[in-house]
Amino acid sequence: MEEVVKIQREIFQKIKAQLSPNLSLVFEIANLLKLSHDSAYRRIRGENPLSLKELFTLKERFNISLDQFCGSGSNSINFGCSPIDAKKFELSDLLDKIYYDLREIYTAKDCEIIYAAKDPPLFHYFQLPEIAAFKIFFWEKTLFQFPEYNGKMFNLSDVPSETYQKGQKVLTLGTKIPTIEIWNEYTFRIMLSQIEYYWVSGFFANKDDLFNLLDKTEKWIHHIQTEAEYGFKFLYGGNPEGVENTFKLYSNEVVLNDNTILVKSNNKYNVYLTYNVLSVLQTSNQKFCAELDNYFKSIIKKSNLISLTGAKERNRFFNEQIFAIKQFKKRVV
Repeated sequence: MEEVVKIQREIFQKIKAQLSPNLSLVFEIANLLKLSHDSAYRRIRGENPLSLKELFTLKERFNISLDQFCGSGSNSINFGCSPIDAKKFELSDLLDKIYYDLREIYTAKDCEIIYAAKDPPLFHYFQLPEIAAFKIFFWEKTLFQFPEYNGKMFNLSDVPSETYQKGQKVLTLGTKIPTIEIWNEYTFRIMLSQIEYYWVSGFFANKDDLFNLLDKTEKWIHHIQTEAEYGFKFLYGGNPEGVENTFKLYSNEVVLNDNTILVKSNNKYNVYLTYNVLSVLQTSNQKFCAELDNYFKSIIKKSNLISLTGAKERNRFFNEQIFAIKQFKKRVV
């Protein structure tokens, strides 16, 4: 019985963390479950058990994975799914959700993110408006095929201001969270391949925009190299201030990554598996997460640390990316 009470309290703590500070947990629960405030209080304190119907109502409303509260002895693993529906997709909504998740991680104790990067983690794109403009255009025209993009050409001046501002918020918060990123030589090349595809397909409004974007991509790569040198993240163009060793960057030549994200916070794990580029599967199954953690540890052992130390390997890694850009420039002169 004590375990049930403990789980119930944890569920309400999880819900409270999702609510805005100006909202009352008791009021929200009472309204949702159609209870008096006193009855809602007793459930929140664990004095009265939640009914099965109430539990699933909370699960649906607050998108809670019950798997994290129910042990990990089963071989069956539950995943929450956040698919991207091209007909309803708004990048600003996705950024709002990412910001909420990051805020919850940031306020937790002993938090850390481990990111096996197939391509650069999303918040990196918002360091420079030109990089963000291209990625937003690429996602919405090529990935989701928004009808309003039919026949539309890419122009660097078309940066959606609201989306970029939200991306900057995500980036700013992300720089404050200790992060381990595992990259390989192809991590940057995906971006370059997308730029080349757009050039060959005639999707650039003018050639100046292509070279401007390539120049900004070089600056972007140099900035990430500088972050790795300092061992912490900071905003492009700002003073390099941060906590040393909160950004660990590894170069891996053994496996191709797949944009899997492991989050450690409050002595618990969460895993985010991306698919279809921006859609996400999420689980808090502790056994599954621990296995992934062990896998990451084995990959890290086979990787080169190129942040703080490892200047030679760091310079080699980033110089290869810059060289690829310069070679592309020569092909399109």
